[in-house]
Amino acid sequence: MSARSLILVRHGQSEGNVAAESAQRDNLERIAVPARDPDVELSELGREQAAAVGRWLSDLPEDERPEIVWTSPYRRARESAELALDETGTDLEVRVDERLRDRDMGITDMLTGAGIRAKYPEEAERREWLGKFYYRPPGGESWSDVAGRVRAVLTDIAHTERHERVLVAAHDVVLLMFTYVAEGLDEEAVLERSRKDPLKNAAICRLRRDEDSPTGWVVQDYNIDTHLRELGVEVTDQPGASDEVGAGRG
Repeated sequence: MSARSLILVRHGQSEGNVAAESAQRDNLERIAVPARDPDVELSELGREQAAAVGRWLSDLPEDERPEIVWTSPYRRARESAELALDETGTDLEVRVDERLRDRDMGITDMLTGAGIRAKYPEEAERREWLGKFYYRPPGGESWSDVAGRVRAVLTDIAHTERHERVLVAAHDVVLLMFTYVAEGLDEEAVLERSRKDPLKNAAICRLRRDEDSPTGWVVQDYNIDTHLRELGVEVTDQPGASDEVGAGRG
């Protein structure tokens, strides 16, 4: 037995998302994050969004419900998975994998785009030249670096996971890279997807194994938010670290 389907869930709105949006709205150079990135918690709305994910999971046919959880070690992702599971009333094994952590922003952490242009103008220029996908801030990671992590996780899930159905709780750019790898996208295509249809907080994607696919996977669903709308929970698409020059807590 091996994994045949993945349910990918972006964490609910975090306090870092709120702080980043506020900083960008007010044209500030620095984001007033409440904690170091691994310790940022969900906002009250984020907790409601995570519970809505649990309701969605409960409504799935029994043969489609996850049997195990893989999660980022970052608190906002772990919280989202825990709240969703609490809502379903199930007690699944949870595996924490550091490869699912959010993108590392290096020296640009806690800075908005305006802050980087002011403090590190040469980095803003270098990012403009290299493009979002390949730009790596000093001490940090590029999107392509994150894609490498995701490829390794997918390989492990496909070949070592004993359960057929896996729930993955992580961050916007990490989950975007899951779809990038599964569909064999190129740089231009994944950037276009990010621009036109960025992953919402607590949004759901689904991948399934397909032996006829060149990658072994296909994207069954992308960026589902009906579970939020049907329950009257506010839908937010606040940017994460993937969307600005600086960190937005994705």
